[in-house]
Amino acid sequence: MTDENPLSSPRDMPPDKPQHTSAENSRELSGTLLDEQNLLTITEISRICSVQTEYIVELVEEGLIAPETSPEVAEKDQPRTWRFTGTHMRQARIASHLQSDLGVNTAGVALALQLLDEVETLRARLEAMGATRSR
Repeated sequence: MTDENPLSSPRDMPPDKPQHTSAENSRELSGTLLDEQNLLTITEISRICSVQTEYIVELVEEGLIAPETSPEVAEKDQPRTWRFTGTHMRQARIASHLQSDLGVNTAGVALALQLLDEVETLRARLEAMGATRSR
């Protein structure tokens, strides 16, 4: 991973779909809770994260997220065959916010994602230790 070819700011890119009018924005928001069983296409994750599909491709190429591919698919390097989990979506959103809101470069985003993952692992260990001690 290098900073020679930094990712462009995802918020600077035009959206895939036209902007909503204020009447559309006043509608109630709804959504689906994603877990690791629900897989998203590159188009879906791009829409959910409000970024261009090219930004998701760049995240994958930089090794910041690693999409799932089924073993029987011969075209593993084709973005249309990639599938993303809720964890991937969360990582893409964090990467987008770090770059567009805070101006963090690619190496900084990679470090932040790695540290957040380690914090989650440590918290899970602490919770497990606490659960075994309370028995």
